[in-house]
Amino acid sequence: MKFQRHNAIRELVGHSLVSNQDELRRKLRRRGFEVTQATLSRDIHELRLSKGPGGYSLPNGNGIHGAAAAAIDNGPPSVAEMIESFGLRANQAMNQVVVRTAMGGAQPVAAALDREAWPEVVGTVAGDDTVLVICPDPRRAAEVEARLRTILES
Repeated sequence: MKFQRHNAIRELVGHSLVSNQDELRRKLRRRGFEVTQATLSRDIHELRLSKGPGGYSLPNGNGIHGAAAAAIDNGPPSVAEMIESFGLRANQAMNQVVVRTAMGGAQPVAAALDREAWPEVVGTVAGDDTVLVICPDPRRAAEVEARLRTILES
């Protein structure tokens, strides 16, 4: 299990921006690895990951950092980044989509949706761990749910 978890960490850090341990823990959980903060700290130490302004990087220098990270850091996070960091599941309810997030993740997800101004979204309402995405009709709500599920499953 440790070997598979280490491979997943290498892949995540090598192919996406991972800015802190909590974000890495959530991304691992989506891949089926439930880890404690202590275990994750040991993994980071064993893998010799380094942390800079662009997030974690592998010891051989691979991963998102440098100019790529600077370009990413200059703009607000996208819906995809927020869903990857906080999203747990999305379900349609008539002309609405209910997005469940990790505790404290609803407002960043809602803000990203509002910023990107998807044409299928009329507005959002966020609590602590739930975002209500309001769409003009059930067909558009189904489109939003499909888009969000695609991000969640990636």
